[in-house]
Amino acid sequence: MNRILVTIVFAVFAAAVIAEAQSTDAKVEPLLKRLFPNSTRISAKTGAPPHFSVFGTRAGADGEALIGFGFWTTELEPLERGYDGPIKILVGMDMRGVLAGVVVVDHHEPYGYFSVEPPAFAAQFAGKSVRDPFKVGADIDAVSRATISVTSASRAVRNSSRRVARALLTPEAVK
Repeated sequence: MNRILVTIVFAVFAAAVIAEAQSTDAKVEPLLKRLFPNSTRISAKTGAPPHFSVFGTRAGADGEALIGFGFWTTELEPLERGYDGPIKILVGMDMRGVLAGVVVVDHHEPYGYFSVEPPAFAAQFAGKSVRDPFKVGADIDAVSRATISVTSASRAVRNSSRRVARALLTPEAVK
């Protein structure tokens, strides 16, 4: 009897996790399409590190090709915290290790409305290479009274991007 109950509980839990993953993927697709306008298809999240593969048209390639990856900073850098907790950022990166852009999806920062929320914060990551320093005050704009949030978000984008690049790209491909 106990074995049956445990099996049922496990099956219900597994179904809930799968359903959540599928619904999350549906929410991610329009965000990744914004970062990759030439995308034609986005895979379900897979792999280690967890990522979405983005397919689309690429100059010099016939048909559909892998054009980049999407990933959550909070899944790759779960211990990175802003002033008031994690800052959930979706990152898009092309096959050369250049960021297509980022989308700040969720945060609980008290000064987020003028630090990590404005479009200008996310816009400064587009075109950055994983080899760039991502240093606040140097190549990332600092915001007074929100240094912890901006520094944490920048560090999360840098570290997660470099982790994905190391795992999925060749060193020769990274610009």
